[in-house]
Amino acid sequence: MARTDEAVILAGGFGTRLQSVVSDVPKPLAPIQGKPFLAFLLDRLAVQGFRRVVLATGYMGDKVRQVMGDRWHGMSLIYSQEQQPLGTGGAIAQAFPRIHGDALFVLNGDTYLELDYGAFDEQADASGAKLGMALAQVPDVARYGAVQVQGHRVIGFSEKGLRGPGYINAGVYRLAREVAGAFPALASFSFENAVLVPAVQDGQVQAFTQTAAFIDIGVPEDYSRAQLELGGSESGA
Repeated sequence: MARTDEAVILAGGFGTRLQSVVSDVPKPLAPIQGKPFLAFLLDRLAVQGFRRVVLATGYMGDKVRQVMGDRWHGMSLIYSQEQQPLGTGGAIAQAFPRIHGDALFVLNGDTYLELDYGAFDEQADASGAKLGMALAQVPDVARYGAVQVQGHRVIGFSEKGLRGPGYINAGVYRLAREVAGAFPALASFSFENAVLVPAVQDGQVQAFTQTAAFIDIGVPEDYSRAQLELGGSESGA
């Protein structure tokens, strides 16, 4: 199997919940000890041998390109700029033609996660699943909603509000190219609602649980935690 070495990072969000502490740059550029948050995501991809990354930008997309450039530690950075809000699904669909291989990874531009992408790639490919989903184990799922797993398959989701430890959607996916066939014929749509949920209902989503260090900077308290946990460490380690 040819190793998957391309990724799309969803970097077009407004960052509404973070406006109180970060208002002059788009959320993926929110500074962590003086370094853009997006740089931590790219560093992890570069150290694991990725070749191309498509940045799906929206709000203040020109600033993202200005700061990040067209190369990052040997990787090509390609830009897919939305002209109107496309939702997560529409942004992925617009970026898809810029992917050359038979599979790709999709990352949220406001969440950090440590994982072995090669192991994720191999597990998803060996399972035959067209869609793989990385999960994070957290002490309380209330804020996110829990993901229900049976063996290595995602079998359902629980509503937000239920408390206790469990798995949550960590915002990293491995998509085979065939997944594009499930995209609705709409410019703007939610990947989670239009593609992920139906695939789970059909038993087609592989769960990858060997992850660590999940951080979602979408809210001020976790943004502050990122300053402590990421700012003083090497993100590629």
